[in-house]
Amino acid sequence: MFVSMVHVHVKTEFIENFKLATLDNASNSIKEPGVARFDVYQQMDDPGRFTLVEIYRSEDAPVQHRETSHYLRWRDAAAEMMVEPRTRVTYNILFPAETEI
Repeated sequence: MFVSMVHVHVKTEFIENFKLATLDNASNSIKEPGVARFDVYQQMDDPGRFTLVEIYRSEDAPVQHRETSHYLRWRDAAAEMMVEPRTRVTYNILFPAETEI
């Protein structure tokens, strides 16, 4: 299992639309067998900044995720809402153990 953290800077006028699109993506993503968890965070002191924390069960799960209709819908909708291209950082999970997630 591993974590992918996606950082998104959203234009002020699109914050609410971005939240709707992202919650649609997240609520469908957690139904995927390869997704263990999918969290969406909005920064408190800068509401235009979001972090998506995606925990995958296997290395091929992100590829499968990026082929789903809900991800493609999110990707296309969110593209115009961003101040700059999103960034992604991937981490190995050290703790908690896989059985705890």
